[in-house]
Amino acid sequence: MRLPRPRTRPRSLAGQLFAMQVVLVAAVVAGCAFFAYVSGSGQAKETATRQVTAAALAIADSPSVREAIRTPDPSAVLQPYAEKVRRDTGIAFVTIMSPDRIRWTHPDAGQIGEQFLGHTAQALRGETFSETYTGTLGPSIRVVTPVWDGGRITGLVSAGITVERVSSQVRAQLGALGLAAGGALALGGIGTYVINARLRRHTHGMNAAELSRMHDYHQATLHAVREGLLMLDGQRRIALINDSGRELLGLEPDAVGRRVAELDLPARLTGALLASEERVDELHLAADRVIVVNTRPVVGGEQCGTVVTLRDHTELQALSGELDSERGFTQALRSQAHEAANRLHTVVSLIELGRAEEAVGFATAELELAQTLTDRVVGAVAEPVLAALLLGKAAQANERGVELVLADDSLIDDGALPATLPHRDLVTILGNLIDNAVDAASEAATDTSGAGAGAPESGADAPESGADAAVPGQRGTAPGRAARARVTVTALAGEGELLLRVADTGAGIDPDDAAEVFDRGWSTHGAGRGIGLALVQQAVHRNGGTVALDRGPDGGAEFTVRLPLVSGGRTTRTTKEATA
Repeated sequence: MRLPRPRTRPRSLAGQLFAMQVVLVAAVVAGCAFFAYVSGSGQAKETATRQVTAAALAIADSPSVREAIRTPDPSAVLQPYAEKVRRDTGIAFVTIMSPDRIRWTHPDAGQIGEQFLGHTAQALRGETFSETYTGTLGPSIRVVTPVWDGGRITGLVSAGITVERVSSQVRAQLGALGLAAGGALALGGIGTYVINARLRRHTHGMNAAELSRMHDYHQATLHAVREGLLMLDGQRRIALINDSGRELLGLEPDAVGRRVAELDLPARLTGALLASEERVDELHLAADRVIVVNTRPVVGGEQCGTVVTLRDHTELQALSGELDSERGFTQALRSQAHEAANRLHTVVSLIELGRAEEAVGFATAELELAQTLTDRVVGAVAEPVLAALLLGKAAQANERGVELVLADDSLIDDGALPATLPHRDLVTILGNLIDNAVDAASEAATDTSGAGAGAPESGADAPESGADAAVPGQRGTAPGRAARARVTVTALAGEGELLLRVADTGAGIDPDDAAEVFDRGWSTHGAGRGIGLALVQQAVHRNGGTVALDRGPDGGAEFTVRLPLVSGGRTTRTTKEATA
């Protein structure tokens, strides 16, 4: 995201850093060069002083010099000797003089016999000293030392090197130092440019103010979006997650930096987050929610990460389930309307045939049957939502040839269910369990009827008339057919919990699959199914209950759900308990 740039846009962050680094490198190189120059100059002077000191002391200690001083004409012997030493050592001059400063030797022969220019007091006291003095050859670094002969000073030796020669040596060193400093500056500048070019690419040429504003917008956007946002690095660790993402996945605030495999998420959801390929609108179950997952790998960089968006699908899934139920109710009502029309035609035909008594009896029986159905459900289940659900599911089951039976011990008094127990969750739990049970019972009945067409007309499995209040009232097993499929529902509120039990006459569930039936995608009906039981477990878990799978009394599956009846921190008493 690029932010709008002002007209007078300041230099980019990379440009500012480049300028600062160039100045810093130049200052460091200049400082090092100056230090090297001062140090080199001092070393050159020190080296020159040591050189002339060694030459002066060697000459003063030479026996031939002492012997020449004793002669009437010391210059005749000392001048050639001094010049040879000067040329061999590369110093500027060697002057041998008398104690009263009369020169016996000098590079310029015309200066022999003249007064020595310089100080000699310390040498006459027997000391060797150095000084910088301007003589006949110009400023020079010189050393003066005495010549001892038999315990007395018979002469003085002065050796020196001009300051100009020392400076020329320093200038030569300074030239090499300048080349090295220039090379270091150029190399530092190139390295700084390369680093800042890379920084400019990473910051997209933005300056510090733009980066700061982008960070502020980033943080505001991150916490404002209602969708969950999750960013994973190349090691599949959480690099960033917003508040909605933590809520949807049920994570703690310290989730950043943890690996996805360590988050204790459902296996299918973990696999989707760890997948390297793109995922689009995949439906997954978290601890308490149904979420839609979209993933997109990050392209570029040495280690690619993943951007994940999460959408809460819980409400939509519940509404979809309710819509499916409503559609089923509509189809059932349409079928019942068609059947009612047929019955009405039957009544009219009987009247037209003059058989009014039979018409009245037929109509009365149908009315009593329908009233018995309503009275049985409403009398046992005073909760309107559950009662309506049971009546609707009974109609659906009847259309599929399945008898929906409400157990005799079912009882939910009015007000027994607390407001903290959402009706939507009750519809999700009981509706999905009944749908699965009807499917199982219907399939088992189809298989049985196909295999036993020649079964006797009556048998032990045929239900007796009036046994168990059926919803809606069924007429028993037809001759020549096997026992009708049945689903038994128990709904009981008491002892601080709500008990919902659904058993069917289906084939049951393989014990090996018992641990997987609540996983999303598990189904015996092929692809595109397998969400109902997962939603049941999620709704039960959300309300602090339990769900168990056993084999029912009719040989099919039996699901038992227990939900705590708690409102405001205390258990809700049922009407039966209150009157007791």
